[in-house]
Amino acid sequence: MLIGNLTRDPELRTTPAGDSVASFSIATNFTWKSKDGSKQEKAEFHNIVAWRKLAEIIGQYLKKGSKIYIEGRLQTRDWEDQSGVKRYRTEIIADNMIMLDSKGQGDYSKPASKPAQADEQIAPPAEDEINVEDIPF
Repeated sequence: MLIGNLTRDPELRTTPAGDSVASFSIATNFTWKSKDGSKQEKAEFHNIVAWRKLAEIIGQYLKKGSKIYIEGRLQTRDWEDQSGVKRYRTEIIADNMIMLDSKGQGDYSKPASKPAQADEQIAPPAEDEINVEDIPF
C-alpha cells in the first residue's frame, strides 16, 4: 500500500492477446528529524504496472503529478541486456487504486469514491454534493 504522486504520465499499451497494460512510477516522500533536530527528507520511486480494466482507468484519468493510493504486490523480473549482463526490475503489480486529487485538479472532474479494482469498471461519480444531514449515522 502506497500513497504518492505520479512522476510521469502513464504509458498505456495493448498486449498481442488484447489485454491493456499501464506502466508508470510514483514518488513517495519520507520526512524525519535528525539527531541535531534538522528536518530531513527523502523521496523513493516505485515502478507500477496495472492490467486490463484498471490499466484503462489509469490511462484515462491519471497524469503526471496525480496523487494516488495504490495497493498491489511486488514482482521482480529479470532479463539479459544486449551486452549479456543480467538485469533486474522490481515492480508493484497494482490490484486497487484510489485517486486522491481534490475536486477540480487534473483532467477528471472528481476522484473515484471507492477503489477501482482490476476486474471492475467504475462509472464517473455523481455530481451531487453530500449533505452532512443526509448521513444516517
